[in-house]
Amino acid sequence: MTRPYIGFGAFISPLHPPGEDPSLLMWRDMELVEWLDQLGLDEAWVGEHHTGGWGTIGSPEVFLAAAAERTKHIRLGTGVTSLPYHHPYMVASRIVQLDHMTRGRVILGVGAGSSPGDAHMLGIAPGEQRRMNGEALEAVLELLEGRGPVNRKTDWFVLQDAHLQHRPYRREGIEVAISSATSPLSMQLAGRHGLSTLSFASPRPGGSPPDLRRQWEYAEEAAAASGRSVSRENWRLVVNVYVAESRKQALEDLRVGSAAWMRGYFGDIVGFPVDSLGVEPGREIEFLVESGAAIVGSPDEVSEGIERLYESSGGFGKLLVTGADWASRENTKRSFELLARFVAPRFNGSLRSLDSSRDWVMSRRGEFVPQALNAVKRAFSDSGVDVPQLTVPERPEPA
Repeated sequence: MTRPYIGFGAFISPLHPPGEDPSLLMWRDMELVEWLDQLGLDEAWVGEHHTGGWGTIGSPEVFLAAAAERTKHIRLGTGVTSLPYHHPYMVASRIVQLDHMTRGRVILGVGAGSSPGDAHMLGIAPGEQRRMNGEALEAVLELLEGRGPVNRKTDWFVLQDAHLQHRPYRREGIEVAISSATSPLSMQLAGRHGLSTLSFASPRPGGSPPDLRRQWEYAEEAAAASGRSVSRENWRLVVNVYVAESRKQALEDLRVGSAAWMRGYFGDIVGFPVDSLGVEPGREIEFLVESGAAIVGSPDEVSEGIERLYESSGGFGKLLVTGADWASRENTKRSFELLARFVAPRFNGSLRSLDSSRDWVMSRRGEFVPQALNAVKRAFSDSGVDVPQLTVPERPEPA
């Protein structure tokens, strides 16, 4: 079977259970990004959180600027910058500076903001966030595209003859991706402006899997209505993925961390009634796998899960592995190593030429082996030495 082409990266929110030194948490997140770069993964995304104790990075731009100095190839995305929390001019100005500092490796991921605590501290009513997100996005795009002085006035920001001193590092500009969960609004915004998209494909505990095919249709419909286009190659799906030597080992590696995430984060912090799901304590990871919230197992099992996700979604360009401290630091790094070594090559095309060369040699071994034997015999003969009996045992036919 011909597998689809998919790129791979990580969506490092990050979410860490409380109790660990915050400075060391940031160091550990930075170490992980460096590891992903060494493994050759395509992207690393870091988010913005200000409350709740689990999300420990308040400025993804500052973190990614430091990560850029420690990495060589990996693209770095804000996952995401919450537009209602910032004046759009400052968002555009900061990301262009970061674009230059990374030599064009940055991606601007944007969203409306998901933490009620963050919005509350800034005096933003939850019902206004999506409107503000759309208004800010339009302003940011105008500034990044350099259409001329930008003049906009809303009830929360003003732009007067606004323009950026620097253009993006690359002629094609900065890639902008908008995040989407379940509602159609973000995908419609992506289609309206012809942007990349970033969808959360893992359902929340107890929730039904998102209708990814319909999500993509929202983007296509809005793009057609606006005379724009969107590409599945620029559609990223964020998924909980973990690779181990076996399904049994994977489940054991994730047992404690997934329970803490499900009950501590979604239960205690978000306020989701986890106990109402009837999940037996200690078997949270089995529940998450069975509900489609996680793809875990051996490289073969994870590859099969990714293929199913590709089929159910209708196709996407990149898979971003969620970082949520489900496993220990060492096992998390090991999982990404197995992903890079044995899963990603099945989808990113790096094995195709090797497989083709192997098949070509195997198909002509009946010709190549006798030629090699004859060459050895001639070497003996030319040396004046008796030629030994060289034969190749017949290969038994497969049963």
